[in-house]
Amino acid sequence: MVYSVRQLGAKNTLDYKVYIEDDGKVVSPFHDIPLYADASKKIYNMVVEIPRWSNAKLEITKELPLNPILQDTKKGKLRFVRNCFPHHGYIHNYGAFPQTWENPNATHPETKAKGDNDPLDVLEIGETIGYTGQVKQVKVLGVMALLDEGETDWKIIAIDINDPLASKLNDIEDVERHLPGLLRATNEWFRIYKIPDGKPENQFAFSGEAKNKKYAQDVIDECNLAWQNLINGSITPDKINLSNTTLTKSAFYTSTPQIRAAHPLPDAKIDASIDKWFFISGSAA
Repeated sequence: MVYSVRQLGAKNTLDYKVYIEDDGKVVSPFHDIPLYADASKKIYNMVVEIPRWSNAKLEITKELPLNPILQDTKKGKLRFVRNCFPHHGYIHNYGAFPQTWENPNATHPETKAKGDNDPLDVLEIGETIGYTGQVKQVKVLGVMALLDEGETDWKIIAIDINDPLASKLNDIEDVERHLPGLLRATNEWFRIYKIPDGKPENQFAFSGEAKNKKYAQDVIDECNLAWQNLINGSITPDKINLSNTTLTKSAFYTSTPQIRAAHPLPDAKIDASIDKWFFISGSAA
């Protein structure tokens, strides 16, 4: 499948929305896009929310029909992550796997924490910078378990199957071999990126260790099963809109979504303070 984006409004404004289309029809990046691009080869579809090196905190919104990608807000203001030297913005193409859900009612036996009620996060480590709403085909390499405010927030590590290094990266140990320092930088960034906003350092399960591909695939399978229970009505959703345009047997199927035509506008300017560097003591530890 070849997906395209339908943008409404200007980036860096409260009106900005990105919908995903399949042959001109809006689909939900949470529910409609298949988890697998090729199940036999374990190739997954990943929805890019945030391009690498950018600062706007964009995410698939759970509450709105067909789950457009919006910029997160706090107290009515758009949220941006700070530049924590030597990192600029997000250091990976950051996104999510469709048809997955981290169940907030289930406690993981090893992390001892419940899920965060979101689709499963993906860090795509290839060299090409993605774009918001892009659907990449990736293969999974491993996973880290961030503990965010008492919740398990899994971070799947993956690479675009078209990346020049894709054939050489087949499990987590290959990442350090071919991209030395990347896993250490990933751990550091997630530990410190909230500190400039006055929050404490984040913590990881497993002492920050990245688990291997097999472990990551088990996490994906668990989150896919949780989503299946959500979409079929076995679990009552908490502020999650389950509308979709392809799952015809679902009670939440809609054949005629009322979504405005594309109306993209030039990016709005952002405050110069977003480019400020923050130097955090001990960040290299």
